[in-house]
Amino acid sequence: MPEQRTPETATTAADENQPAADPAAFWRDLAQDALANPLSPQELAPAAADVLSHLASSPAYLGEMAQLAGRQVLRSLTADHTRLSGAEDHRFADPAWQTPPFDLFARNFLLAEQWLSHFILHAPGVDPKHARRAVFAAQQWFDAFSPSNFPWSNPEVLRATLNQGGFNFLHGLDHFAHDMRRMFDPQAPDGENAFVVGRDVAVTPGKVVLRNELMELIQYAPAQSGNGSRTRPEPLLIVPAWIMKYYILDLKPQDSLIRYLIGRGFTVFCISWRNPGRELAETSFDDYRRLGPMAALDAIGAICGPRRVHALGYCLGGTLLAIAAAAMARDKDDRLASICLLAAQTDFSEPGELQLFIDGPELDALDKIMARQGYLDSRQMAGAFSMLHARDLVWSRMVTLYLLGEEEHPNDLMAWNADATRMPYRMHSHYLRALFLHNDLAEGRFEAGGGRVDIAAIATPIFAVGTASDHVAPWRSVFKIHRLNPDEITFLLASGGHNGGIVSPPGRLHRSYSIAFRPRGGPAPRPQDFVAQSTQKPGSWWPEYADWLAARSGPFAAPPPMGEALCEAPGTYVLQR
Repeated sequence: MPEQRTPETATTAADENQPAADPAAFWRDLAQDALANPLSPQELAPAAADVLSHLASSPAYLGEMAQLAGRQVLRSLTADHTRLSGAEDHRFADPAWQTPPFDLFARNFLLAEQWLSHFILHAPGVDPKHARRAVFAAQQWFDAFSPSNFPWSNPEVLRATLNQGGFNFLHGLDHFAHDMRRMFDPQAPDGENAFVVGRDVAVTPGKVVLRNELMELIQYAPAQSGNGSRTRPEPLLIVPAWIMKYYILDLKPQDSLIRYLIGRGFTVFCISWRNPGRELAETSFDDYRRLGPMAALDAIGAICGPRRVHALGYCLGGTLLAIAAAAMARDKDDRLASICLLAAQTDFSEPGELQLFIDGPELDALDKIMARQGYLDSRQMAGAFSMLHARDLVWSRMVTLYLLGEEEHPNDLMAWNADATRMPYRMHSHYLRALFLHNDLAEGRFEAGGGRVDIAAIATPIFAVGTASDHVAPWRSVFKIHRLNPDEITFLLASGGHNGGIVSPPGRLHRSYSIAFRPRGGPAPRPQDFVAQSTQKPGSWWPEYADWLAARSGPFAAPPPMGEALCEAPGTYVLQR
């Protein structure tokens, strides 16, 4: 019998990637709004023309690559001693891939894949961005023809077929029919419904104490102990991304960062963003600053009194928090006691794989789609992320479900991953152009609250977290905060990806992190310096952050009062579809 995917292994794709992806969404989004993806002929044409024209005028390079191909074929045929490694490619991790003829299939495929990437990326004279886009497109098609995707060349599938008398294909057909139903009806029920918001996830006790047109502010009840409630005097405000819902930080109780921080004695407030529709099409990025963290700070001040506030921002919420903090510094507003940026970029000069989707013509095409709808739909975002990681999120899932006939094991993170949101047209267009395309924030051109903001002006301690295998906010990009701000910075690099590296509660296996401190006014280290000099530790990074907060907080005292409740947590905005 093939190895069954356990809940722990089923978490991997959702842990390491963004947002929800499945074959139904992949094919649906690839078919519609083709101009919004880099596989469309209109977007591929300039890259293909650049590559082909330069190759046509480089016969010496073609000869060199032909010789390389010959050497690789010879290497494959004579490399009986070479063993494939699961670390080399997880698709071929099963021991059966080490036996003939399957080892030859896998080895030839991997060598051809390497040769193709090298062939395109090193073509003389080709624009680097065109080369990367051409490699990306070629990789999509190459992944589709992996020997792992076909029953006659995949030993795991052949073994399952023999052991189950072919019933694996019947189970796979049932899974395929389910996905086809979801393709035409995205609201069709699926396994993630086992995790209901307010019942299974987002269950930390609290109350909505503020609601405006963009967000609800949740104040959480303090933790109870034998001696009653005691909390640090500085409240903690959490600013999540609005590209997904806030409860990634409040999953089931054992996976909830919010619950953990409450247990460590902090009074926690968290923003829950509205899921925007056409009515919010003209909402600006600065509206999110004004009605999000700034409105939240005003409400916290009214509830808790004139106390300084710790603030934590995740992903896009962290970028917003950094902009808000810079605007506050410009305006002499000193309400922030510290800032924590989780997988959040402030310099977008190297934004990672998403850069493949972002240039002037692409954004013009995307603007037309968003102007027509009033927003960017969550399924369109999911389609882009699916293409970035089609190998894991699409093809490997198809093999597991359709060929092996195995059941998925949904978990709380996968359920959150499927609960996507929309992005308002005006805000998202400005965000992509000003930050990703022009890097205005790092270059000092970004405006908020009526004037330009400067990250260097932030004069509060910063705790920045990157994740080692993050494809959304690569850790080296997050690390650039050192070049933009001279204040004290503690940088922590957690194992895992953009989601799984953040949702890392104590006790979870195979977690580790590295950490280093740069004092105020110290030189900006390079990423390689951090790797060489940082302290490596096993386990969750959550206690490290809680200790860092405690060292910058006052002594325990009676908790502040609860604000006037509009409703119980998790509120109403998080339930919007």
